[in-house]
Amino acid sequence: MKLDLLAFGAHPDDVELGCGGTIAKQIHLGNKVGIVDLTRSELSSRGTVATRQAETDAASKILGVHSRDNLGFADGFFINDKAHQLEIIKLIRHYQPSVVLTNALIDRHPDHGRGHELLRDACFLAGLSMIETTFNGEKQSEWRPRNIHNYIQAYHIEPQFVVDISGFEEIKMQAVLAYSSQFYNPNSNEKDTFISSKEFLDFIKSRMVQFGLIAGFKYAEGFTTPRYFGVDDLMKLY
Repeated sequence: MKLDLLAFGAHPDDVELGCGGTIAKQIHLGNKVGIVDLTRSELSSRGTVATRQAETDAASKILGVHSRDNLGFADGFFINDKAHQLEIIKLIRHYQPSVVLTNALIDRHPDHGRGHELLRDACFLAGLSMIETTFNGEKQSEWRPRNIHNYIQAYHIEPQFVVDISGFEEIKMQAVLAYSSQFYNPNSNEKDTFISSKEFLDFIKSRMVQFGLIAGFKYAEGFTTPRYFGVDDLMKLY
């Protein structure tokens, strides 16, 4: 199944937090979208791997994604090496996405920055015909996405472009809140974490407003990109 957009996250819930509104909107516009989680968040201070999987399934249904995979890399300890790159290359060649979204360039959690570096390298290498891979027993052809974009996470990073998600902000927040073990719940007896406070959810909502207001939208999500955007007609920007 060829996808238009493939979003990667180091942990389940990264994608929902960083670009859930964009995913919901692109699906509404008729694009085929998939998500790949690199780890199962087995080091999380709240919940279990089993509860996180159930929450991931629920969030996926809310967003309406066409596929979701988990590569089962070691939470906190995966690295950017050949073995990890090859697993990602296989999925990129399998789904043949036009655009890849992934973790922020640098962030509070070290897995996020490493996730970005791993995806950056794997996306390039996936386009080299001399790297041979097989998927479900069949030899794969090379494929390189047209571009890779980084969503913005905990750290403040100035976006290079924003996507208008007005009308899809509630779907984003519903998908985020599907991870009920991780986020604010006044009835939870689990350990408090950086993302479990009520203020963190307020922060996610206010950032959507901030990114939207600057661009003249009600709500938006911000992204950075390693390559310039080029247009052949200045007026098409408007």
